[in-house]
Amino acid sequence: MVQQQQQQQHRIYILQFRKGEPEQEVACKVSQPKGSGRRVMYYYQDYGGGGGKSGKPAQSARGLSLRRILAMLFFSFLCVGTLLVAPVSFLSFVHTDDGGAEAAAATAARGGGVPGPCSAVGNDSLCCDRTSERADICFARGDLRMHSTSSSFLLVSGNNSTAAEEERIRPYTRKWEANVMATIDEVRLRRVSPSSGDAAAAAPKCDVRHDVPALLFSTGGYTGNVYHEFNDGILPLFVTAGHLRRRVVLVILEYHDWWITKYGDVVSQLSEFPPVDFTADRRVHCFPEVIAGLRIHGELTVDPARTPEGRGIADFRRLLDDAYRGRIEFLDRLERRAARKRHRRGVVLPRAPPRRAASGDRPRLVIVSRTGSRVIENEAEVAAMAGDVGFDVRVIRPDRTTELCKIYKELNASDAMVGVHGAAMTHFLFMRPGKVFIQVVPLGTDWAAGAYYGEPAARLGLRYVGYKILPEESSLSREYPTGDPVLTDPAGVAQRGWDVTKKVYLDRQNVRLDLTRFREELVRAHQYLAAGRRRRPRAPE
Repeated sequence: MVQQQQQQQHRIYILQFRKGEPEQEVACKVSQPKGSGRRVMYYYQDYGGGGGKSGKPAQSARGLSLRRILAMLFFSFLCVGTLLVAPVSFLSFVHTDDGGAEAAAATAARGGGVPGPCSAVGNDSLCCDRTSERADICFARGDLRMHSTSSSFLLVSGNNSTAAEEERIRPYTRKWEANVMATIDEVRLRRVSPSSGDAAAAAPKCDVRHDVPALLFSTGGYTGNVYHEFNDGILPLFVTAGHLRRRVVLVILEYHDWWITKYGDVVSQLSEFPPVDFTADRRVHCFPEVIAGLRIHGELTVDPARTPEGRGIADFRRLLDDAYRGRIEFLDRLERRAARKRHRRGVVLPRAPPRRAASGDRPRLVIVSRTGSRVIENEAEVAAMAGDVGFDVRVIRPDRTTELCKIYKELNASDAMVGVHGAAMTHFLFMRPGKVFIQVVPLGTDWAAGAYYGEPAARLGLRYVGYKILPEESSLSREYPTGDPVLTDPAGVAQRGWDVTKKVYLDRQNVRLDLTRFREELVRAHQYLAAGRRRRPRAPE
């Protein structure tokens, strides 16, 4: 029946699915009928094939065929019968679909059940919550039309009320930083009449219709720095949209192709639709609701008490697992294929130096290497020492061109991670709870190292170690005389301003670790991991 009625409303498909046909549901959600170029998505009408966008093109009215009339009559009788039996449950699933547009935005507005300025967003309404110091967020419900030419979302309304006629928002999560917020484009949410004598003020016609909310956010600001990409963007996206079960269209302000390429695997876990480039897409996209802006809970964290379904950072970690599982399996297949080719050609790789035990019995330690500043000058000696302690040591050197999935694959399989304070420490998010994260803390970075990475790592369930270097372990000891405040009073130097801190401690400082001191940390980490392995029950043979 599903295959014969592809031109009808997808709510018929919903009834089919709710009658216990999960295999058909899966097939319909992923199938692409041959020749049509259209993709069937349950709940919604077929989407246009040419543009590849996530909405259905607006169409003019057509004459009804006999088949369509009969189908509508059948559906009407079915609806009436269902209403007589269970009217509440029927309407609930047709209009909300366990996380559909109306319920989803209402839940998002409630902020996880915590009362707020926009805790009850009704139809034909517009509300902004500006109480957070970190980010504003606005909600609108009704007939909403994206009009990028005027940098607006238009709420088409017959309401004559003058309340909340217009709200403005810069949808980025660093509200307290005036300098960076000034670089974020401003978007207006404004109420307009369905028709007007003034052609410029009239509501534009819909080019593409969507039956799910739009979530507007910016990938401008500090985007380009992996810490900010996760802290200011990806994690707030999860906080704001994670409970919507992918039934949301992401509308991106200051869209970057490279950002989509880099984070496409993760974004696809939050939305099943292609994102919309707010500035470049001049079509009028119409939505039943709009969420403008993102919620943020703190540095690289998710507070389950403030999410609609009580999700925390561990749930985000599971989302990353789901996002990268397929790609990692593919990379593993490539590696096995390459190994088989080498074997057939008789290629002999250089033999690794003998070790005390098989590498599979040794906990894996990954050193995240830096270039430029905050380099471990004796990195080779540190790696050799870690191997001598009993680790299987890997060194990775991520840069802006490194595929994120490959970094995830390496750290997800690791037992310990070592690195010097900096944006790359954000990759601790890729480690499994119960593992060890050792952050080398250069002079002048104590507070930032703890607040940005140490405390969030502990909340993820990692054993965090902050290795604070001594002045003699800093390259600054070769630049400044003994007793200089730069070496003895970094906190006092920091009071001169961020520019001084950045120039002195971030841009011009390398480290040469005291091998004796650092070895003690490695030994403790190895003992902790070994004890954890002993506690872990063996899998049945």
